[in-house]
Amino acid sequence: MNSDIRTDGLLALARELECRVVYDEPLANYTTFKTGGPCYAMVDPGSEDRLARLIGEANASGVRHLVMGKGSNILFDDKGYNGVIFLMGQSVDDIRMLDENTIYAQAGCPLIKLCRFALEHNLTGLEFAYGIPGTVGGAIYMNAGAYGGEIKDVIKSCTAIRPSGEIHVTELVDMGLGYRKSCFQHNKEIVFSGVFSLETGIYDDIQDTMVDLMGRRRAKQPLEYPSAGSTFKRPEGHYAGQLIEECGLAGFGIGGAEVSEKHCGFIINKDNATSADILALIKEVQKIVQEKTGVLLEPEVRLIPYEE
Repeated sequence: MNSDIRTDGLLALARELECRVVYDEPLANYTTFKTGGPCYAMVDPGSEDRLARLIGEANASGVRHLVMGKGSNILFDDKGYNGVIFLMGQSVDDIRMLDENTIYAQAGCPLIKLCRFALEHNLTGLEFAYGIPGTVGGAIYMNAGAYGGEIKDVIKSCTAIRPSGEIHVTELVDMGLGYRKSCFQHNKEIVFSGVFSLETGIYDDIQDTMVDLMGRRRAKQPLEYPSAGSTFKRPEGHYAGQLIEECGLAGFGIGGAEVSEKHCGFIINKDNATSADILALIKEVQKIVQEKTGVLLEPEVRLIPYEE
């Protein structure tokens, strides 16, 4: 991306608001796939008000931008991202109790931190999320779920930022939460925080469940390799990993990317894979599975192009 007046103006505003701004930051350092080239600029907003101001300005001036947490469900182009990344990191990961059964957590808060916080306060309901890579913002955006639980089961409301920069509260009934989907995937609003309503439980029981689920993850999932978790959404009436395995694709690879032999629902960065390797493998798996079973697998991973 070449410097232009609009982008320079947005980044000048970010610096004026005392946000951290860096250029040509390698996105491989910020994604769980460990791939992707540099972004033009990365901004750490640090607060809801500052992010809202910058989002409003970016949209008003037509500057390409993306808000990102831990990068656990994203595949960037090897050329990078031709725009501005707003990083929801440690500067926006505040977490606190609102009352005895309600937790407030900002979008940059890792899910594992949220789960441990609930445990410390003897609150049950979030055990399913223990071990899911990602942040509160991404979990709400994707309605993250595992082991029979989903974010929609525990979320009460969230604060979101409209493209205009207006901050407002969205209640559960208006979030449009379904299997790996939410209204935020369509209305272009940015989730900044969530309020979670849980039930009082017994510390040892909650901890035992969390330990059990983490043990199951480690036994069945290739956590020793970079990946984005489940690569494909679960097709109706089927399991993606099972279909891929039945098609004989366990261990099938392109370049440094490979279908995990441990869990065929995962495409892993086995050996210094590029984003192009991973994308090519995703497409080849889709093609073979559709030819052999008639089922078209839909990627759960967000594919982010460079764009000139």
